[in-house]
Amino acid sequence: MDSVIDFINTIFWGYVLIYGLLAVGVFFTLRLGFVQILHFPEMIRCVIGSGETDKAGISPFQALCTSLASRVGTGNIAGVAVALYLGGPGAIFWMWIVASLGMATAYAESTLAQLYKIKNEEGHYRGGPAFYISRGLKAPWAGAVFSVCLILSFGLIFNAVQANSIADAVEGAFGLPKIWTGIAVAAVTAVIIFGGISTIAKVAEIVVPFMAAGYVAVAIYALVANASEVPGVLALIVRSAFGLEPAVGGVAGSIALAMLNGVKRGLFSNEAGMGSAPNIAAVATPDPHHPSSQGFVQALGVFIDTIVICTATACLILLSGVFEPGNGVTGTQLTQAAMAVHIGSAGTIFIAVAIFFFAFTSIIGNYAYAENAMTFLGLEGRVPMTLLRLAVLGMVVWGAYESVATVFNAADASMGLMASINLVAIVLLSGIVVKLTRSYVAQRRAGQRPTFVASDLPELAGEIDTEIWSRR
Repeated sequence: MDSVIDFINTIFWGYVLIYGLLAVGVFFTLRLGFVQILHFPEMIRCVIGSGETDKAGISPFQALCTSLASRVGTGNIAGVAVALYLGGPGAIFWMWIVASLGMATAYAESTLAQLYKIKNEEGHYRGGPAFYISRGLKAPWAGAVFSVCLILSFGLIFNAVQANSIADAVEGAFGLPKIWTGIAVAAVTAVIIFGGISTIAKVAEIVVPFMAAGYVAVAIYALVANASEVPGVLALIVRSAFGLEPAVGGVAGSIALAMLNGVKRGLFSNEAGMGSAPNIAAVATPDPHHPSSQGFVQALGVFIDTIVICTATACLILLSGVFEPGNGVTGTQLTQAAMAVHIGSAGTIFIAVAIFFFAFTSIIGNYAYAENAMTFLGLEGRVPMTLLRLAVLGMVVWGAYESVATVFNAADASMGLMASINLVAIVLLSGIVVKLTRSYVAQRRAGQRPTFVASDLPELAGEIDTEIWSRR
């Protein structure tokens, strides 16, 4: 099984997705007229909204925070350190490039998720890639495959990975046995996920801004304290990206390593194109009442995850002077060593606390995605949902003290399959994204508040919920 899974992952993550995600990012950037650059102010406006909402969905800000809860995980702390160690400072530049392109992809997939969303039996919005694959492409079988892969990877196994990160950090900082950490995390998780997506959104709305702001604040402190060195660090990142800094293996080798590691870590961190964040984008009540508004919100999520938080980690490390390629110190240890330089011995505890919040919010965010997938599969009843929640809690406890590479690699393969399905779907449905974008931009330029009704796209009759999209 190890050999088979490793082969599948080599195909997905070595070829299909690395190049596929980049190509799709370029495709949407060009086809949508650099939407992520020209309409960046619109992203802020759509997150703030006007305060209008309805009981069927969560607010745009809650949707952003919940998607960030999943996006912002241990990869923002340990993953950036690994990218630096393996690819050098230039890897950060390529992470910026990937995020910039990924913002267009995130916009497209979340816009489609909004358009094709439904109301469940309780009157709550549900949607995501499985829905636009099934309804837009008339391929319910592909939607089912996507949903199963999402539940296995994000709902279950990746939550075990996050729990393992929390347990490692807590044991290293406080000496607490991993099993007790797992039980404690599972208990807190249970209180939240048994309340459903609305409770998750309310928690994320409070915790995510707090954790992100706190982490970035420390980075800003480091920047201010080392203000004279910041221009040199930024120049180092750019020069290294193009092989203008001495590196082992020569110029070509340094460029290739920087690009490869920056691209990989950037893609893994912001999840643009993976088909995960659209699941929560669909649950939101858009403000303005137009599918594109949630596309803008989730594009901003990619920016915050990579351009802001990952860059904060990179600056903390590069300004500390502890970064030495080849010395074997990487991942969380490298970030902790850097933090100790900036804020003293409290740095180790600070990183442990940061990992707890980053990983814990990922657990509840990932669960929210899985709940949407259960709706698509027709398993939204009390018994199936209870079984899913108990399985998530079991994986949290198990993951806290076990690290089984085969299972984690299987999750990577599962995510690779769901991402591949999603990329094909959003490219095939790209014409609809273009029409929605033009509609939104034209109304905004005319001084109107953008709105969308089903009759605006009569060719989608029978595919989208006309009751949801019936009001101006």
